[in-house]
Parts: sequence; structure tokens; C-alpha cells
Amino acid sequence: MAKKELVIVYIIKSIIESMVTTKNAAEVLIPNKRQIKHLKKGVKKDGEVFIVRKNRSCKPKYTILNKIKNKIVFLALSKYKSTNYTHLSELLREFKGIAISQSSVSRILKDKNIKSPRKHKSPKPHRTRERKSQEGLLLQMDAFPYE
Repeated sequence: MAKKELVIVYIIKSIIESMVTTKNAAEVLIPNKRQIKHLKKGVKKDGEVFIVRKNRSCKPKYTILNKIKNKIVFLALSKYKSTNYTHLSELLREFKGIAISQSSVSRILKDKNIKSPRKHKSPKPHRTRERKSQEGLLLQMDAFPYE
């Protein structure tokens, strides 16, 4: 069990033994008395195992396999070296049959310290207007005819 789970078990057991009130436990653990009562009932019925999450060892169904991650990294470093993340995800979908979002491609490549090659346009020179010789020469005209 993790450290946090051990703390929860200790507090729930102290509630069961009437050493701590539910209100005091709510201040320490969870701000909801109903959840503490639920935990207390579960610990009485099933024991300490009730606190442990049941799907702790399961991976999410949307997890990207390491084999696919390695393939994406390999392609990003070799064949599609000069493409950015969005274009790479489109190329993978079209030519390699790997349907993966741009954000996933970005996350995978950033984890491997592979940056997206961006083309930056050079800044265009900005013309500044010449200063007027006196204050008030540059007037703004109002073209509203009704006044």
C-alpha cells in the first residue's frame, strides 16, 4: 500500500475504535462525511484491502503502445525530419496507417526532446512617420456630416 493509503487506513481504524470522530477525520482526509462513512463501512466489511484501488495495475485503454511510440520517434528523426507535429500526424495517418492526434505526436516527441521545426518569417521593416515640426499639426478629422 502507498503511504497515503496507509494514513487513510489508520484514520478509518481509529474512527472504528472511537478514538477519532468522523468530523475530525473529515478535516484531515476528505471534507465529506458521507465518503468517510462509506470507507468505514468498507473497511469493516472487507478489511484494509477496501482502501486500495481495484484497477491500480490496469493501463488505460487509450494508452499508446511503446512500439508505436518508438516507430513515431524513428520516423520523425529519419523520413519525416523536416515536418512539424501537425503535418507529421497527417502523414502518419495517410501513409503509415497510424491514426494519432497532433497533441499525442507532440507529447511523444517532446518527451524525447525532439522539437518541431518551425520556419520563422523575418520581421518586415517598419516605417516610422516623420515628426511634425509643431504640436497640433497632426490633427484627426471627423467625417461625420451631422453636427
